[in-house]
Amino acid sequence: MSVYTGESRGELLLWLNSLLALDPPLTKVEQCGSGAIYCQVMDSILGNLPMSRVKFNARVEYEYLDNFKVLQQCFKRNGIDKPIPVDKLVKCKMQDNLEFLQWLKKYWDANHSGQMYDAAGRAGGQAVPTASGRTSARPNVNARAAASSGAGAGRAVSNTSMAQLQQMNAQVEEMQMLHEAAEKEKLFYFDKLRNIEMLVNARSAVDTLNDEEKDVLAKISEILYSTDDGFELPDDGLHHEEAEQEEETF
Repeated sequence: MSVYTGESRGELLLWLNSLLALDPPLTKVEQCGSGAIYCQVMDSILGNLPMSRVKFNARVEYEYLDNFKVLQQCFKRNGIDKPIPVDKLVKCKMQDNLEFLQWLKKYWDANHSGQMYDAAGRAGGQAVPTASGRTSARPNVNARAAASSGAGAGRAVSNTSMAQLQQMNAQVEEMQMLHEAAEKEKLFYFDKLRNIEMLVNARSAVDTLNDEEKDVLAKISEILYSTDDGFELPDDGLHHEEAEQEEETF
């Protein structure tokens, strides 16, 4: 069973929005499925990714694939042997992109030089789609700095940054609340399923069951233990008590 100990969705989104100065900010890890964000993160580490080939405004899957080709070539050129599950990532599913983003954050932590990254300048002013369908215009930071002068411009930038930080903090708090509510709901239903499992196991142990009742119990057990493709039962799911009993026998 895979156990992920990396950053949460909220922490990863906060990191990306800060690193890449996204405005409007990303609100879902699924938005990384276009490949453009992954390209920028790798460029912030290596500085040699051909950003002019990245389609920041990609909206369909074949455009996403072009971005991942750029990313794969970057991995190959820099001797990074991590497989990129392109066929899954381009579907923009949360879990697949979360897992890859968690790996990417660990790689960034281990290899980033600590220098500031000019995300807008490297993107060349290209736009990045947001969850609402709007785009982040991302004007060139150097050009904007040259056009701005005086303390008033500095205060405006500072106020804007503070407002963005407050907005991202509010999003993180909201995501944490949703996560806690989902955890409580998960435990509620798993407790019910565990009770049903215990009843089924107890009844199945009776020697005097007729064939019809055995068939019904077998079908209930099949439903209890079935999973969707790619889904694994969590540690606190069904079979928990059976696993404990097996440990006690050793």
